[in-house]
Amino acid sequence: MKAKDISGQAPGGKRTKLAEALPLDTPFVVQIFPIYACNFKCGYCIFSVEKAKRQFISDQIVMDLGLYKKAIDDLTTFPHKVKVLRFVGIGEPLMHKNIVEMVKYAADKNIAHTVEILTNGSLLTPAMSDTLIAAGLNRLVVSLQGTSAEKYWSVCKARIDFQEFIGNLRYFYEHRSQTQVYLKIVDCALDGKEDEKKFFATYGDICDTIAVEHAVPIHSGVEFDKVLKQKDISVTQFGLPVKDVKICPQPFFTLQINPDGKIVPCYSFEYPGIMGNCKDQSVCEIWNGKQFRHFRRAMLEGARNASKLCANCNIIKYRLFPEDALNSDAARLKKFYEA
Repeated sequence: MKAKDISGQAPGGKRTKLAEALPLDTPFVVQIFPIYACNFKCGYCIFSVEKAKRQFISDQIVMDLGLYKKAIDDLTTFPHKVKVLRFVGIGEPLMHKNIVEMVKYAADKNIAHTVEILTNGSLLTPAMSDTLIAAGLNRLVVSLQGTSAEKYWSVCKARIDFQEFIGNLRYFYEHRSQTQVYLKIVDCALDGKEDEKKFFATYGDICDTIAVEHAVPIHSGVEFDKVLKQKDISVTQFGLPVKDVKICPQPFFTLQINPDGKIVPCYSFEYPGIMGNCKDQSVCEIWNGKQFRHFRRAMLEGARNASKLCANCNIIKYRLFPEDALNSDAARLKKFYEA
């Protein structure tokens, strides 16, 4: 196998100890949520839940290209480059008709050390691969759903030509230039150890890094009892021990820009608050603004004080990296987020 197995590790490599870096004048991560739509309905994802039963997501389905460019221009006003600009969100980024132009615009503006896309890879044709690579994409992350067409149908209710799919991934890898390719799968999409071996054999020579992650109960409304099937959930998505998390670190280092321009402070599908809208404010103003600062200050008193949603959220419990833990630094950090 050519790829490096990074199961049980942070996918992005070594992390900065967050408490020592705060407060941040520039977010580490900015997530662009380009389109609220997906061609898969994975059983562990919110797209397995009827739309009418989901919480508010966005006033727009598709992000306007003009709004996107305005947001990227705003990012140029931060003192430093963001570490990662990530195209992700609640949907499949490659469904946005302007995704290549969006990648190129961000790369040309040089606002991030890494521009990456998190995708299911099913729409990745050779032509799209060529244009994404040429546009300046630094990292392609593909969430895989099985080792056969039958498994794809079982996990995400999508019919794919499996050999064509593998061929398209191979094409990207072989023509990737400087773009890194990371392929991952959740354990619930594998049928035991033999299927795990098949996973590494099938995908291990067409990527730079590869991993098996753990399905964890992080989205309300999803029937995790059916998905997890009594699976041990004493480890995080990344295979680390689950620990008590009193303070969510996400609002301190990340923000997400939704298709309608609204900015939220974390990766939760049920937003604890809207920090602003980059249609009529700059992203930099929102990051440093009173509302975001007050939210962080409340979080330092414990997630239960930040919002009712934060009090019951499982996301950071099952996605925490040790370097991001803030529990023992809360008292010292409060002075940075006073009114």
